[in-house]
Amino acid sequence: MLHFDLLEKLIAQPVSSDEIERRFLISGVSWQQYEALLEDMSDDFSGLRVTYLEGTLEIMAPSRKHEFNKSVIGSLLEAYFQETRTRYYPLGSTTFRKQAKARGAEPDECYCVGSEKEFPDIAIEVVKTNSIHKLDVYKGLEVPEVWFSQNDRFSVYRLRGESYELLDRSEFLPNLDLNLLATYVLQAEPLDAVLEFRGR
Repeated sequence: MLHFDLLEKLIAQPVSSDEIERRFLISGVSWQQYEALLEDMSDDFSGLRVTYLEGTLEIMAPSRKHEFNKSVIGSLLEAYFQETRTRYYPLGSTTFRKQAKARGAEPDECYCVGSEKEFPDIAIEVVKTNSIHKLDVYKGLEVPEVWFSQNDRFSVYRLRGESYELLDRSEFLPNLDLNLLATYVLQAEPLDAVLEFRGR
């Protein structure tokens, strides 16, 4: 049985100087327990990310650097959408779940492109450490594209039938230079990064 004190324990853990993300991985969790946990998560725990895959639950408290990077990526992408007049629908870290597939996830950032849909077209994950195989989760949610930001670069995966294929660029945003985008994510000043990126 999952208890609310599990969340309190996670929050209470001190953040190390190198800002390593804090994670709990729990197996044997029913769908009902997963949904109950989501309902129990009040505003005090809104910063946590919860991922569910066929009975395995991961609760993660992202580091300061993780949140900084994901927010900068979002700002840069939204600048790109605006400059290219691409219709977009930002869904942030919305919880997406499918009971029939026993999967649930909260992307770091996600977007629908062109029109709003039940599930995002693009889910973005900033990877520092990873316990659950996120592509297996997103496959069950039928998310067409998953982007991983890791080691100062982007990897884009496109869903083809029952598996994801690694691509050089996004099929939703084929003119976006992901290598260029990654260089702006690294800049120390977000405002300067977005303004310079807009001017490219």
